Amino acid sequence: MGPSRSKSSQPKMPEQSTPTPTQVPASNPSPSNPTWERVQLARHPKRPHTLDYIGKIFTGFSELHGDRFFGDDPAILGGFALLDGKPVMVIGQEKGRDTKQKLHRNFGMPKPEGYRKALRLMRLADKFGRPIVTFLDTVGAYPGIDAEERGQAEAIANNLREMSRLGVPVVTVVIGEGGSGGALGLGIANRVYMLENAYYSVISPESCAAIIYRDSGRAPEAAQALRLTAVDLKGLDLIDGVIREPSEGAHTDPNQAAEFVKQAIAAALAELAPLAPQALIDDRYNKFRRMGNFFAEAKA
Repeated sequence: MGPSRSKSSQPKMPEQSTPTPTQVPASNPSPSNPTWERVQLARHPKRPHTLDYIGKIFTGFSELHGDRFFGDDPAILGGFALLDGKPVMVIGQEKGRDTKQKLHRNFGMPKPEGYRKALRLMRLADKFGRPIVTFLDTVGAYPGIDAEERGQAEAIANNLREMSRLGVPVVTVVIGEGGSGGALGLGIANRVYMLENAYYSVISPESCAAIIYRDSGRAPEAAQALRLTAVDLKGLDLIDGVIREPSEGAHTDPNQAAEFVKQAIAAALAELAPLAPQALIDDRYNKFRRMGNFFAEAKA
């Protein structure tokens, strides 16, 4: 055995001092992102959908089916109803509540037959002089091969053109998600309103992040950049008003939320009622022509 080492000859470990409060790494919580919080509220599983608002706002709703070309699309529903005793046409996108309903409604993603059905109903309303109310709540139009084969883009584009020519008042409310052309296909209206926790955007935050940042996990960052909230869009004059919700969101008090929506719709229809058909068409056309015009003449 080799010679034993004395305690004094063994190497000493460096002394470790107890870190002071200034040396303790501070926690770094993620910064607040109100925009992303509103997106999450717009997607809340208990948030009221189109059928909920129809049941609470209108009476005598009679649903109509089919596009007279291919079939019926449950992702879009519509029919005649009464608003305070006055006949209107109601059309909206419906996501469904449980798994069975979501599959039946295709998670609220319409196919071409849905948009063609909506246009058929809007033309019917125009024929009989009935105002039109639409509810937007979709992540976007269905991107499947079958939808493309049946002319998804053409169906949406046709709706945009024909809605601009309707001679009756059109009022649109974004009640949840307003995703891309899938939402806009029902949104060419004289008055466009949004619930304060809804969003309306050319693309979903996840898809935007995947394209711009190559990382869908940066969706919260993309949501801020898109400026998709009701307050943002009202500031840009892209919508006509923001409908307030109960303090914690529409899902906490659907009856109160429906009452706020009803008041906004009734006020808009009362404002538009005196206008002649051509005046309504001009109002709608000029409204959308003004969008995106941010140029100003330089002061002399």
